Amino acid sequence: MDAQKTILSLIKEIEQHNIDYYVHDNPKISDSEYDVLLRELEKLEKLYPNLISEYSPTKRVGSKPTSKFESINHSIPMLSLANAMDHQELIDFDLRVKKILNTNQDIEYAMEPKLDGLAVEVVYENGYFKHGSTRGDGITGEDVSSNLKTIKAIPLKLLDSDMNITGIIEFRGEVFINHTDFKILNKKRIAEDKPIFANPRNCAAGSLRQLDPQVTSSRPLRINFYSIGLKENLAVNTQTELTRCMPTLGLPVNNLIKIGKGIDQVIKYYDYLESIRNDLDYDIDGVVIKVNSFDDQSALGERSRSPRWAIAGKLKSQQETTKIIDIIESIGRTGAITPVAKLDPVSVGGVIVSNATLHNQDEIDRKDVRIGDTVLIQRAGDVIPEVIKVVAENRQSGSRRYYLPKSCPSCNALLTRVEGDAVLRCTNSDRCSAQLKGRMKHFVSKNCMDIDGVGEKLIDSLVENKLVQNYSDLFKLSYSDLENLERMADKSINNILDSINDSKFVRFSRFLNGLGIRNIGTHACNLLEKQFDSDINKLTSATEGDLNNIHEIGEIMASSIVGYFSNQSNLDDIKQCIKLGVTFKKKQVSNEFKDFSFVITGSFENLSRTDIKKKLEGFGARVSSSVSKNTSYLILGSNPGSKLQKASDLDVPIIGEEAIDSLLEGSLPS
Repeated sequence: MDAQKTILSLIKEIEQHNIDYYVHDNPKISDSEYDVLLRELEKLEKLYPNLISEYSPTKRVGSKPTSKFESINHSIPMLSLANAMDHQELIDFDLRVKKILNTNQDIEYAMEPKLDGLAVEVVYENGYFKHGSTRGDGITGEDVSSNLKTIKAIPLKLLDSDMNITGIIEFRGEVFINHTDFKILNKKRIAEDKPIFANPRNCAAGSLRQLDPQVTSSRPLRINFYSIGLKENLAVNTQTELTRCMPTLGLPVNNLIKIGKGIDQVIKYYDYLESIRNDLDYDIDGVVIKVNSFDDQSALGERSRSPRWAIAGKLKSQQETTKIIDIIESIGRTGAITPVAKLDPVSVGGVIVSNATLHNQDEIDRKDVRIGDTVLIQRAGDVIPEVIKVVAENRQSGSRRYYLPKSCPSCNALLTRVEGDAVLRCTNSDRCSAQLKGRMKHFVSKNCMDIDGVGEKLIDSLVENKLVQNYSDLFKLSYSDLENLERMADKSINNILDSINDSKFVRFSRFLNGLGIRNIGTHACNLLEKQFDSDINKLTSATEGDLNNIHEIGEIMASSIVGYFSNQSNLDDIKQCIKLGVTFKKKQVSNEFKDFSFVITGSFENLSRTDIKKKLEGFGARVSSSVSKNTSYLILGSNPGSKLQKASDLDVPIIGEEAIDSLLEGSLPS
């Protein structure tokens, strides 16, 4: 094997997949397939360290934590934009542009969404990533090169193109997190019992300014490029040419960029973005309007702080004022106490909001939030609404500062706060009914034991009637235990008992997830299942050193696992669950098709494509979403798409629907 050739080929392939995903929004492979490629590259680079390139995808995270960010000067200032608050101010801007350019002709404008993120500059030298920085004050920013390199959407080397990129080029863009990724991130943090992030914008900004690049790499940061600073050898004459050429270099741009001739088209675009704003998967706070011609931009020039050739049309804020009726404290399954503002219901962005998070005592103190205050609240996508600020002039006389209680509202135990943690916790986990309810609700949930019919209200009732004190008590429940509970009919009781009994035969990872070990989420449970072969005894006897040797299990996670299983009552509860019939089914994987890659297209009479995929993966096969020269077989159903033509072009063997049954029994067609 030519190691150097293979490494270079893998680097090129991985970076192309990054381009497909982030630039073109058209991934060609699954996340797991991507991980396989990256792991293969890592393995080769360990064997041949002399062949490691600083621009390898494996080197996106490599720098050690720093104590501070160094300052870096922008060669051309990153100016802020003047604002237009309505149609008339956009019209006024157009009139000023025409006046300076001394024309009555319609001006051609480039129009794009104004993302609510963090502005950065990424500098390339001869096509290679040199450094990157925040906007800062527009003149000087912070050097966040190590953190920017962790963002897969930013190429470490610009794609080869016919533009022959040489010299220094400074590309400018906005780092952000979309709503889907933000929701997943917060769900993961909840599962790991970590405080959730308030909103995508703050999360993106905070993530980019982490002193440890490892932390930044764990956050789903994206970027859209939109502008340019210094360009030594880049032959573009308009904003349109710039935004068309950037994707050819591997730099993602927003897919809603448009060109408009005259102010009427600008206003039409402005109104259109306003109308679809709530449907976008990312936050925007305006529309950026730029004179398209770079020559005209030069003629228009700049003011001291903003260009004359661009303006930001501000959209209506998704913020409203309302009154705080009360502040209540919620206790989670791990004892974390969260203050929640009960609001006078108000419509925000078309959604009625009656609750808003106050996060923790530090946030309450910083904003000085009090019961009875009139407050400005904000909603962004699916994010829990939050209180932005207090309208101080409306504060009633005699109001008092709010402080979280010193004792747990559920069990009256003393609340504590660990150094470095923003959250107060109740440490009386064994006797706190609120924590017990939270743990039990998590244990029976869909991603854990998945016990149908055992919902929130039933758990509350079981805990309040002291029918469950731990997980194993669920498997001891009888008909007589349930028949005296409210709204329990004969059929319901039998269905619940059947569901509990059915749940006993469970994947090890699901049971482990149900235990609710701090810092251990679904992904970690899957890793532990595989590592310890679904053997609870092996896991409970593992040391922190054993766990640290598992890829993706860090020191904090290892400590949490060992700490949980060091508690004898936890071990006793697990043993009791097993004694009562809980059995761990192993994920069945055989090797009949371990050397084969399949692609599925079309529809099938008796099976879904998902069913076929799972069955094949059970035989050790790799199932890909796209046909390539490495595809072993195309599985063909009725009404196939373009994959059939591609398979034919590449001479990929085809398995028709008539051979599906034997294939799913582990036999390839002869």
